[in-house]
Amino acid sequence: MNSIIDKQSINTIKKTENNTSIQKQLLLERQIRITIMSLLLAALLFTTVFGTLENPFQYTFSKIGNRFNHRILFIVWAIFTGGTIEISVISLFILEKYTVKLAYYFVAFGSIFLVVSAIVPSLEEIYPLWTWIHVIAASLFALFLSLGIAPFIIHVSKENPRLRLVIKIWSLIVWIGSISWMFILGNTGIFELWFFGSVIIFLLYLSLILFEEKIIKQSIFLLKGEKDLDQGIEKIFIKNNKTNKKS
Repeated sequence: MNSIIDKQSINTIKKTENNTSIQKQLLLERQIRITIMSLLLAALLFTTVFGTLENPFQYTFSKIGNRFNHRILFIVWAIFTGGTIEISVISLFILEKYTVKLAYYFVAFGSIFLVVSAIVPSLEEIYPLWTWIHVIAASLFALFLSLGIAPFIIHVSKENPRLRLVIKIWSLIVWIGSISWMFILGNTGIFELWFFGSVIIFLLYLSLILFEEKIIKQSIFLLKGEKDLDQGIEKIFIKNNKTNKKS
């Protein structure tokens, strides 16, 4: 009899510990999602403001940075935007347990090349060699970012068939839209605004959907007796927040 009670006690303790672990993970993932989406929104605002400091139909980001005394701001923009894209993409990799190591390196290299393209002066009449290095660095940013994200998007499409159509549409918006503006207006700020803006909005969408799905899947295990899943999830977060404040 005692052995049965002991086993029940052990199972209860294990279940409680497991539930506590899941609750902490839920809280952490919610905090990560809020942080990532806040950074992406800030990057989107920063990109829009910087790209429209001068006429974007005439001047690219590099021309705005190098010809109008906005060079430091240009470098800060590249560091912040590149870092935000890298952090958000890698967070999504971790969330989806995407283990292709090359993808992590590609995304990291992409953000590095974006910063390099901003640091290198782009004034072809004065620094023709440096201007070429700037162009190469900017091209490598787009290349490495694509190499990192494209296989991951395919992976997400396979794991989440209901997102397949939306992901295809967003991919077309990013690439076909950017290329179209390039052909229509040439290498202008509009092309860059479209590219960075659509990439950031796409990452915002993925962050919202993928984190929400993960939170709901984990919450179902904890909230079998709850009539309203959303209210149950809020109870978990409120309880954990109170516990963290006390500690």
